[in-house]
Amino acid sequence: MTNLVNQEIDTRNLPDDNGYFGEYGGSFVPPELQEVMEEVAAKYAEISQDPTFIEELADLHEHYTGRPSPIFHARNLSRAVGGAQIYLKREDLNHTGAHKINHCLGEVLLARRMGKRKVIAETGAGQHGVALATAAALMGLECDIYMGEVDVMKEAPNVSRMKILGARVIAVKSGTRTLKDAVDEAFKAYLRDPVNQIYCIGSVVGPHPFPMMVRDFQAVIGVEARKQMMHMTGRLPDNVVACVGGGSNAMGIFSAFLDDSSVRLYGVEPAGMGLETGNHAASITCGKPGILHGFRTLLIQNEKGEPLPVYSIASGLDYPGVGPQHCHLHDIKRVQYTTITDREAVEAFYALSRMEGIIPALESSHAVAYAAKLAEGLDRDETVLVNLSGRGDKDIDFVMQNYPLADYEPGAESGNSYKDFLSRIQSRR
Repeated sequence: MTNLVNQEIDTRNLPDDNGYFGEYGGSFVPPELQEVMEEVAAKYAEISQDPTFIEELADLHEHYTGRPSPIFHARNLSRAVGGAQIYLKREDLNHTGAHKINHCLGEVLLARRMGKRKVIAETGAGQHGVALATAAALMGLECDIYMGEVDVMKEAPNVSRMKILGARVIAVKSGTRTLKDAVDEAFKAYLRDPVNQIYCIGSVVGPHPFPMMVRDFQAVIGVEARKQMMHMTGRLPDNVVACVGGGSNAMGIFSAFLDDSSVRLYGVEPAGMGLETGNHAASITCGKPGILHGFRTLLIQNEKGEPLPVYSIASGLDYPGVGPQHCHLHDIKRVQYTTITDREAVEAFYALSRMEGIIPALESSHAVAYAAKLAEGLDRDETVLVNLSGRGDKDIDFVMQNYPLADYEPGAESGNSYKDFLSRIQSRR
């Protein structure tokens, strides 16, 4: 591990020199782009050991992002669930409202060191786009954000934020008009001019070195959480839960606990309308090995190996693949990957809002939903740490319009998978 995380965590010396985590990862790009990937990898290897880079990034985290993000003991939710104690790592309190700023600051600092004048990226929920536009504005670089047309309409507040920050938002109208198609178009744009611009990938995906690099920038979450839980409870968490789309927030927090066998790790994928319907984006649960966007991953694909359309209520999770290190951690059974449906995520969205006064992003709501399920079956002296990766400002209008609050009030006939969870919450307060 690089000095970016002060060598405080061990990622099992992965990836290898070719960018592989077990059988996943690598770099499957055209020769002209491979040269650029090697240039990025070499520069990253240099700056990750450079004290001036490390100090500049740490200063920005403290004075710009607002790190360390706190950990909050969700006592009301824990009491309602009736089992283990639930804690929230509050990445939603970061500047820009999510964990994405962690790697965006690092990537834009890298771009500046490489002499690039423009950064480009894809975004789904808009959190990565907002964070990159923010970092680019701070450091005086141009910024182009590719976003599926469906997500542009769904996440309008974030689109406005990106434009206010000076980014050019390009609506992608091809394919399913969601995250996968935005990545496609961003890669095409990168190929047109890899000299003056750099593609700042928004998760632990893509060709080497991006899965490693984004993980390293996000590892600050786990390093902080480890110290904070020891300070708050006197021990490591028994369980750590995070949502997984591409998987950056999950790798950020998991990385600090990979070598602690006492800590159980859970990655929560989007089951959408239900795995049986095919309308989901559970790449690890339902995917098979394949190539996507320049790397080998577990891919939801057809018989020809082509990516299939995927779906999630959470725009940041509707990706047909997943970070290669997640695939490897699944293979070696270090992380248990599970799923949560749209309905369960919305229930958690409203429950956390009502119980703790915290409105979570729909992506994070998947992790909260599973944490509640998990905690309910555990002893009261056990702990569940949730990476609350983002806040729900961007999702409020969409949720209120499509999942009316009246349907989720205590006692409503909602088919609640928590055995009328909200009613139990109300009665226990």
